Amino acid sequence: MHSHDEAEPHDHAPRRRWLPRMGTRSGEVHAPGHDHDHEGEWKVQLAASLACLVFGLAGWGTESTHPGLSLGLFAAAYLAGAWFTVGEVWEKLRAGEVDVHFLMLAVAAGAAAIGEWAEGAGLLFLFSLSGALEHFAMERTQREIRSLFDSAPKSATVLDPAGVERVVPVAELAAGMRLRIKPGEQFPVDAEIAKGETAADESNLTGEAAPVEKRVGDALLSGTINLWGVVEAVVTRPAQESALQKIIHLIQNAQRNKAPAQRFTDKFGTRYTYAILALTFVMFFVWWLGFGHRPFLSVEGNVSAFYHAMTLLVVASPCALVLSIPSAILAAIAWGARRGVLFRGGAAVEQLAEVKVVAMDKTGTLTTGDLRVENVESFPPGREREVAQLAYALDLHSNHPLARAVTRYGKREQLAVLEVTDFEAVTGMGSRARVAGEAVQIGRRKWVIAGREDAALATVPETAFGVSEVWVAKGETVGRLLLRDDLRPESRGLIEQLHRRGLRCMVLTGDKQSAADFLKTQLGLDDVRAELKPDQKLAIIEGLAKSGDLTAMIGDGVNDAPSLAAAHVGVAMGARGSDAALEQAAVVLMHDRLENFVAAYELSRRARAIIRQNLTISLGVIVVLVTLALFQKIPLTLGVLGHEGSTLVVVLNSLRLLFFGGVEKTAAS
Repeated sequence: MHSHDEAEPHDHAPRRRWLPRMGTRSGEVHAPGHDHDHEGEWKVQLAASLACLVFGLAGWGTESTHPGLSLGLFAAAYLAGAWFTVGEVWEKLRAGEVDVHFLMLAVAAGAAAIGEWAEGAGLLFLFSLSGALEHFAMERTQREIRSLFDSAPKSATVLDPAGVERVVPVAELAAGMRLRIKPGEQFPVDAEIAKGETAADESNLTGEAAPVEKRVGDALLSGTINLWGVVEAVVTRPAQESALQKIIHLIQNAQRNKAPAQRFTDKFGTRYTYAILALTFVMFFVWWLGFGHRPFLSVEGNVSAFYHAMTLLVVASPCALVLSIPSAILAAIAWGARRGVLFRGGAAVEQLAEVKVVAMDKTGTLTTGDLRVENVESFPPGREREVAQLAYALDLHSNHPLARAVTRYGKREQLAVLEVTDFEAVTGMGSRARVAGEAVQIGRRKWVIAGREDAALATVPETAFGVSEVWVAKGETVGRLLLRDDLRPESRGLIEQLHRRGLRCMVLTGDKQSAADFLKTQLGLDDVRAELKPDQKLAIIEGLAKSGDLTAMIGDGVNDAPSLAAAHVGVAMGARGSDAALEQAAVVLMHDRLENFVAAYELSRRARAIIRQNLTISLGVIVVLVTLALFQKIPLTLGVLGHEGSTLVVVLNSLRLLFFGGVEKTAAS
């Protein structure tokens, strides 16, 4: 089972960061606007690095002829190279902490103290240059995420009861307000079309490039674009609860739920830094007292113990190690955010690669999810419109996929909205209420007609596969609505893709057993469980966890929320998913298609592989360089090159995730 850490309130206290302000060495994902303050900072740091290089070379060139001038040039090189580091070190020291910035400054200061100004300047140049390149690399990653924040609409055109237009800030919109959206404009909040037809570009939310047709009664998602028709729509939820804001909230808080391996390296990195300081201190005395090196000043043929200690301090610093995991996690989150795959945090990226079983609901996952009322029947015949009106009245209060289909049908048919009181949802069965003082039930056949003595009801045939039934009863009026939901043409191929990746596939559905068996045969599923209530789905997921089968549960409704919470990884389908499902999910697929899950799984596996590569590179370089330093076989300059080079390699290796085409191909196949 997995759990989600609660989002911490945002404050302005100093954060744990490895580079000034942007925080790239902790892998944080910042809120919208945060990065705008320092966008392009890498250019300033790059300029400072080049200034450090120029002054350092000038100081080195004049060292023998003009010592005084050389000292001034080296001082300028130190100032330029350390400009972005001193503030960070001071912040940490005030908090009683040390990090790699402190180690680098200590080495540079030590080099200057023993007269090795040129090598100290070289260290600061390479460290500053590496930081600038890391800033650049991470800014590319942040840009992928920031484009989502920037796409949030700022204003909307509201229609008053007289039809007069006025422009208001999006933050002032409330449910029930009527909007007018023109071609090319963004839909400012989640709404429902009340007049007109159009098509929407939802690619920025779902990753789906094809336009989505929209008619009266269809849902509109905030942040998506109206392509060609002038439409009027009714606000269904305020801006702060919209689909786009859900995404922004997920991304803002993604970094808080770190991957388990990242939490380990964070703790390890801090302790490791102190251990390296202690080792360096001990080795200084070993080289001085044990091997007879001069303590501070080197002479011809006798390099000082302090010089060797500074070299050891540089090569043992954990820069690349600490960056190995967060850089890959951040790149994976950014790639997914632009393509409709939202990870709640690093833990989700890491855990999804571990699953062995994929459990899914049927509706909207393996089927199109485009439920539509195909027929209305009453028993006895002649009361079909009354049955439809009762179903419409109760389902206006429900968020179940079947209820949403009935609601769309009612609006399209302009059914009367009957007054409903005492509404109550009955878990796994349906709902009940009172209409005009009489009790009404809607839901499963066996629950709605239980206890009725009408023998004719028992002879009503079962529905065929792809057709669902919703029964309604009020006094002597009994009937059902038949809703069709076709199997996706690509479902079989997608199940085969999951099988090729070694994943077991099972369906947990509330549908009847005959429909589930048909689905198993058609798609080649490993297992199906039918006629399940939410608590029974939960028990199955918990049973799989106890048996050691790490499971990803895919669902979209309120009834799926308990199972999503219990699964190793909960996956919510679509921006239209219920709030309960989105709250419990570790991964959100912004388009209602199973192929997005394949993309998320492939991305997770690739991120895990890159993390392993990064750890191997960083640890391998540290082991080699530390060994050479302990045996006094490496000069400070070469140690700096190896240290900064490994850090840069790790960051660039992680950024390969931003350009990973294999996920897209998988998703589309």
